[in-house]
Amino acid sequence: MKKHWLMIGFCLFAGSAQAAPPLSGQVLLPTGTARLLIGHDPGVAAAHAGLEAARQEAGILETSPYEWTARLSGQRRAVDTGSRYREWNAGIERTLRLPDKASADRSTGQAAVEEGKARYSEARRQSARELLTLWLDWLAAVQGQELASANRQTAQDILDAVEKRMRAGDASKLDRSLAQAALSEQRRVENDARTQVNAAWSRLNGRFPEIGRPATAFPVPVPIKEDTAFWRDRILAESPALKIAQALLHKAQAQSGRARAEKLPDPTVGLYTASEAGGQERITGISIGIPIPGGQRSLRSTQAAYLAQASSQELELMKRQLEADIASAVATSQGNYESWQIAETGMSAMQDSASLMQRAYALGEADLQALLLVRLQATTAAQNALAARTAALKANCQLLVDANLIWDLDQE
Repeated sequence: MKKHWLMIGFCLFAGSAQAAPPLSGQVLLPTGTARLLIGHDPGVAAAHAGLEAARQEAGILETSPYEWTARLSGQRRAVDTGSRYREWNAGIERTLRLPDKASADRSTGQAAVEEGKARYSEARRQSARELLTLWLDWLAAVQGQELASANRQTAQDILDAVEKRMRAGDASKLDRSLAQAALSEQRRVENDARTQVNAAWSRLNGRFPEIGRPATAFPVPVPIKEDTAFWRDRILAESPALKIAQALLHKAQAQSGRARAEKLPDPTVGLYTASEAGGQERITGISIGIPIPGGQRSLRSTQAAYLAQASSQELELMKRQLEADIASAVATSQGNYESWQIAETGMSAMQDSASLMQRAYALGEADLQALLLVRLQATTAAQNALAARTAALKANCQLLVDANLIWDLDQE
């Protein structure tokens, strides 16, 4: 089982069926594990139920909303001659949906299914974003705890060195107090880091209970090699939010067509038969009823047309917002990766300086306060590098999810 959780490696993603440039590799959770977690997400299950409801709605709209109506009436007739007759009247009728209205209803049903599919896809992507965020937060917290433990051990080494120099008469009680204070502070930081690990795990496990507790290394960021145009085209083509807006436009257009067709009322056709004068007269006939349209039908048609125009503009607004968000996300991913590289360089330099300063102190060539200052700077640099690393990973993973390039999110 442990081996299963360790199956995390670099994934080189290919583009769609069309020719596409190779994509950046990234260390992620295995596809099978991620799909299992996402598939059990209540939000995804709710969206799937919504999709099934939309399919039922499409089936409802496919059929006519009208039903057969049976009518039966009886009466007694009395005439001046004193004769009395039993009479009855029976008929059946149904309103007929005109072809233009049936076509508009089918289009509305199809748009509802499109919207349901898009919302289901959006729910899966949202779940994937949350999974990646919580998973990376937990891994970063684990990394932070390891860093805090290493710093606590370093503080202990410094205290040991101070006590050694005190025994040699080369260090003061003040130095030991400073070293003990530094060690206490690092123990506090280590305890806080342990708390953050537990809290991060609680959030991850609470949101995705089936995840288990995988033992894995913290991923290493990789730069995105594709330009903004590639990501824009890919994400726009795969964006569930844009597909939802498109489906809402199709639905509004179909409803506008329905309202326009509704200006001509549906006729009601019926057959009837009657018996009068005690059965001496038999009547059969056909009835046709057509409502006389009023001004409200034209007003509703105009209203639906304006709603369709509003949906069209909302779609255009959604597209512009997405293009701006994509450009920002690409710039953020590139910038975060460069920031991480800079932070890593600074951390490496500070660690080298701290190691040299600690060696110099052990040899009596440097004072304790200078050593503690350099160690504090090295710790800060390491924390900054960890934060930059986490930010770079999140920005890269966000692009991969939005572009539907991981975990086969659109597959059932």
